[in-house]
Amino acid sequence: MSPELRVSFAKELASIRNDILHMGALLDGALSASMQSLESLDEDQARQVVTGDAAINQLRFGIEAACLAVIARQQPAAGDLRQIVAAMNMVLDLERIGDYAAGIAKTTIRLKTEPGRTELPPGLAQMAETSRTMIQQVLKAYADQDPVEAKRIAAQDEEIDRRYEQLFSSLLERMAEEPAHSERLLYLLFAGHNLERVADRVTNLAERVVFMTSGEMTELNPERHEPGGME
Repeated sequence: MSPELRVSFAKELASIRNDILHMGALLDGALSASMQSLESLDEDQARQVVTGDAAINQLRFGIEAACLAVIARQQPAAGDLRQIVAAMNMVLDLERIGDYAAGIAKTTIRLKTEPGRTELPPGLAQMAETSRTMIQQVLKAYADQDPVEAKRIAAQDEEIDRRYEQLFSSLLERMAEEPAHSERLLYLLFAGHNLERVADRVTNLAERVVFMTSGEMTELNPERHEPGGME
């Protein structure tokens, strides 16, 4: 690649990287807002999260188009190509995280139609806080091109899995004890499931950082599983 093309490629790659970081910031905000709406049963805030998911989807398509354009124009090889391929894979996982945030917001909307009120289990807020921290950290690892940090972040998925298992068991027990509230409790379980899936997607992002920086394609948490077989 000539020096001129190298400069052009670096600028385009930096633009893609900035768009991915911007997308990540939007997702972090959506996840925060969705949990706030759930805690306060704020339907207006929940609907804003659901509506905002369309902008996140469009950003994903824009990044993918930019990646394809760079490949067509610059024909990058080796490490350069890995950065583009990693970016294209990362936006898929980021877009899915946006879907999970919207899913939590939709839980708020459903709960508003149910009579009564059910306090959120403490583990749900803890899962959300850890998931958001993981998103922020993996994006920094991406910006810093730090595979060691990416692997450390992926290891935190075990904590989310453990908290989800606890949440799953406790909510099932409450459903048995409080059958009149079983539907509301089931909605909260769906919210927990979305948070568990967020952490799984962060693990995928960490794997892409490792691939981008080293060429190593490896599954960082091969024992990932979901209690109850929920998909």
